[in-house]
Amino acid sequence: MFVLCGLGNPGSRYCLTRHNAGFMVLDRIALRSGRRFRRGLSQGKTCLVDLDGQELLLVKPTTFMNRSGRAVRELLERFPVQLSDLLIVYDEVALPLGKIRLRSSGSAGGHKGMKSILEILNSRDISRLRIGVAGEEDPIDLADYVLSNFHRQEMVALDEVLDRAIEAIEDYFRDGTEKTMARFN
Repeated sequence: MFVLCGLGNPGSRYCLTRHNAGFMVLDRIALRSGRRFRRGLSQGKTCLVDLDGQELLLVKPTTFMNRSGRAVRELLERFPVQLSDLLIVYDEVALPLGKIRLRSSGSAGGHKGMKSILEILNSRDISRLRIGVAGEEDPIDLADYVLSNFHRQEMVALDEVLDRAIEAIEDYFRDGTEKTMARFN
């Protein structure tokens, strides 16, 4: 079984914010599969889907972004999943809206949700798919920016990048990191 963990903040207040791009990808996969998230972990919601012939467990932490590592640790303690079978998907303010980047390891790059995961798992060797959420203007306050909703004129690009992210996820779990990076980065 493969695991896809999307990062975001729980609650309707945050559902359309830039910081919830990871949740948006997982919600779209679940919707296309005709499945719903349920309370599968004390610190997260889960949904089991079939993605391109692969059994895939979708996980949405309910711990708020900065504590995402707690939910991922619980997930790995409960399910026999290797780190190599885990992919984290989250927002990236250093990438323009519409771009995605896949990496097999690295730092958190300032993303507090990913930082929490890397610290708790004590590893930088965790694959991640970053979804660009940067608009045309540089934000004055980064925290306010990532917690702001996408603008109406950005919704077409958001829709396209969510679909592209799902294609990359399918390729990642089928073909691995290198081939997927060559196609999507």
